[in-house]
Order: sequence, then structure tokens, then C-alpha cells
Amino acid sequence: MTIWIAMLLGLVQGLCEFLPVSSSGHLILLQRMFGIEEGALFFTVMLHLATLVAVLIVYRRMVWRLLCHPFQKTVLYLIVAIVPTVLVALLFKAVPPFDAFYEAAESGTYLGVCFLLTGCILVGCDLLRRPRSRVRNLRRMRAQDALAVGAMQAVGVLPGVSRSGSTIAGALFAGLDRRTAADFSFLLSIPSIIGGAVLEIPGALREGVGEIDWLCVAAGMLVAGVTGYLAIRWMLAAIKRRSLWGFAVYVGLLGTAILVDQFFTHIFF
Repeated sequence: MTIWIAMLLGLVQGLCEFLPVSSSGHLILLQRMFGIEEGALFFTVMLHLATLVAVLIVYRRMVWRLLCHPFQKTVLYLIVAIVPTVLVALLFKAVPPFDAFYEAAESGTYLGVCFLLTGCILVGCDLLRRPRSRVRNLRRMRAQDALAVGAMQAVGVLPGVSRSGSTIAGALFAGLDRRTAADFSFLLSIPSIIGGAVLEIPGALREGVGEIDWLCVAAGMLVAGVTGYLAIRWMLAAIKRRSLWGFAVYVGLLGTAILVDQFFTHIFF
């Protein structure tokens, strides 16, 4: 891995973690394209931690309020929402035959299908959204809304299925307004990224870091953190006035191209 490839991967992680297009899916695709194998899992974990810093900076005031007053509905709803993801992650990590399925997914076997699934989720999100008069904000959020968001995030465990896209869609399906959907999705990314890192670190250590260049790791993390911050800011501004159709078209075309390669051309898969 060169420093330029590391920065490119950091750029992709930072942008795609908070845009509804799946950062994990894009990282797998790029690692395939550049033939990166040694230390890939460790590098991915470090990039995710860099985007964690970005979301903590953007939501620093809200996070501080939640830490100072942990016995409130928002904290409870975040806990409720993370439960389905934890259960599904543990299922994929430790229970046969689900562990074999997830291992194949991480290698990119189902990447094209998962990108297409993301596109379907985003299209459904726009087609089925509720009138403005019937949506609720964070103060009026209910436990069942958090559970719906958590269930959608559990689907986003699969590489190629966007976590942010799934959770925003789940919040909109539940009847939350667009800004609340984005805020709750990004807040939920904090325990999700931390939990994902905890689950992945043992595997990354077993895989080993090889002769990975720590300068490359630092450069990738820096780019991921900066672009993640910008992506959150842009998404928060854009979600109020833009539909998700553009992202749906993008992941749909990408998923189709990957399927063509998997079944016919075999350039990267």
C-alpha cells in the first residue's frame, strides 16, 4: 500500500460512511482493485475509528449533554436501536452457518447484490415517505421508532448495504422528520463504530498488520476524519431539501457493474 492509495481509501471511507452508499462496500471494492490483502482488516478498523472522531466533533455538544444526563429518552433509544445490530453481528461472527455467510460477504461475494439492496432501500425511502404534517421530531420519538431504525441498521452490517442509508430510511419509514432521521443515524454511528471495532480488532490482530506502513495508516486516518466531517455537514444540509434518488441510482449502477464482473468479465472478482 502506498501513501496515495491509503489517502484514497481514507477519502472513500470518510465520504461513504455518512453518505448512503456503504463505506465498507467501497473499501472492499477498492481493496480488490488495488490487490490489498496484508493488513487490510486492521487498516479498515483504523479508518472507521477516524470517522468516529469526525462524528464526535460534529455532535460534540449533543454528545456532551447525553454524557452529562445519561438517564434520558435519547440515550434509551440509542441503546434500543443498537441491540438488533449487536445480535446480528454476534450471529454473523460466531454462529454457523451464518459466520461462513458473513465471511463470504466480507470477501465481496455478495457485494453487487448488497449495493442493489441499498438502492432499493433508498428508493423505497423516497416513495413511502410521509407528509410533513405527520412526521415527528426527536422529542416526540418513540421506542418503536428506535427499534425500527435498529432493525434497519442490522441489515447494514452486510458490506455493500449502507449503514447510514438504512438507518435514515428506517427513521423516515417510522415517521421521523428528515433532520431527526439524520441526527439519530449519525449519533447511532458512535456506538456502532465502537462496537464494530471491538468485534473486528481480535480478527485484525489474528490476521496481523504485516509490514503495513504506519505513515500510510496515519495519512488514511487523517483524510478519513476530515472528509467524514465534511460529509456529515453536507448530508445534514442536503437531507432537508434533496431526495435520495441520486444515491440510489449510483449504488444501483455500481451494483450492476459488480454483478457483471462477478459473472462475466472477472476483472476484479
